[in-house]
Amino acid sequence: MRAAAISAADVIAGDMALVRRALAREAGAFRAIIKTHNQRLYRIARGVVRNDAEAEDIVQEAYMRAFASLDSFRGDASLATWLSRIVINEALGRLRKRKRVVAVRDNPEAEIIRFPLNPNDDPERTMAQRQILGLVERATDSLPDVYRTVFVARVIEGLSIEETAEVLGIRPETVKTRLHRARALVRKALDDEIGPVLLDAFPFAGRRCERLTQAVMRRVGFEG
Repeated sequence: MRAAAISAADVIAGDMALVRRALAREAGAFRAIIKTHNQRLYRIARGVVRNDAEAEDIVQEAYMRAFASLDSFRGDASLATWLSRIVINEALGRLRKRKRVVAVRDNPEAEIIRFPLNPNDDPERTMAQRQILGLVERATDSLPDVYRTVFVARVIEGLSIEETAEVLGIRPETVKTRLHRARALVRKALDDEIGPVLLDAFPFAGRRCERLTQAVMRRVGFEG
């Protein structure tokens, strides 16, 4: 228990040091924050909105919100948890907005923005991995929103029960209940051997990671 506490304290201390550097407008600090958290934030956003391109946009906007309020980061939770909360809020806001747009789709002045998927922008996967992970993604996407967010945070992203509860603003007991139901639903679509590859679902690496990093760096005033 003591080792875990020390480790958590070290994480917070490192986060605070990085935030102080970012507040001093060090480009390297911004880049370190983005590179460190890109994959987690993307997978959480992707799990909520079920769209690759929109998830990238959500993460980019979340970074901008976070960087605009870095001085409010006090280290009460880790930087990863703090950023995850911002992404969740942005993603859920998109869902609510999307539902409002769909509700008025008969209005000729209403416009539904479609975000096309780009299956070719993923060179890190082999064909076999794509086939398997495609099953995982489709099974996850088919989950109702209330279960999908918990499933992505807890199983795919690997957050603890407590971290998931904190990020989503619900009780740990609720996380456990929803997770149990989500796993049961996924199990109906996938065989048990799919389980070990879940952590590789919705990857965020290579060109996609670098593209988002560059976009955010430009928006916070750093070129290159």
